[in-house]
Amino acid sequence: MKVILKADVYKHGVAGEVVTVADGFARNYLIPRGLAVKATPGELKQNAKLHETVKLRKAALENQLNELARQIDGTELVFGRRAGANGKLYGSVTTAEIAEELNRVTGVDINRRRISQVPLRELGHHEVPVRLGSEITPILNIIIVREDELKEFLAARAARSEAAAPEQADMPPEMAGERIVELIQEAEANTRSLEAGER
Repeated sequence: MKVILKADVYKHGVAGEVVTVADGFARNYLIPRGLAVKATPGELKQNAKLHETVKLRKAALENQLNELARQIDGTELVFGRRAGANGKLYGSVTTAEIAEELNRVTGVDINRRRISQVPLRELGHHEVPVRLGSEITPILNIIIVREDELKEFLAARAARSEAAAPEQADMPPEMAGERIVELIQEAEANTRSLEAGER
């Protein structure tokens, strides 16, 4: 008997699929439990409309995810943590903390499970991919500094960005982007030199 599955059925198919099953299995198990309906012409027509609606909703969701991915790509998040002399953290920066900080900084609230599960357990700069959308894989720039140096780091970064703002106003966009990369590299070098001083 041909039936339209209304729910995923193990080893038979997923919801919305038209499958052929044994008559007894359909009459005694699938149909009484609401897992399927008989594939009549009317039901097939209704199922086709449902498939179109689902396709449109999936496309709209994918567009939203791709827009969010573009919005958060390259976002820099800074964490202050206690660490040993060798730069190893006492603990780690978790995906839940990254998701919370991303929401605070950008207003984008994503599920922590979409953030790469690689544990961050060292001071320095880390690039963390996020599984979001299909066009690009956004990368979050996570900077972990010593807890007692966090205020100084943020103040220095703010001062650099203020100093760079007037310079960038006169620059073409591609040169302004290069200047931002230079500033990030300088910040990383400063962080490494601070770490070396601690050792």
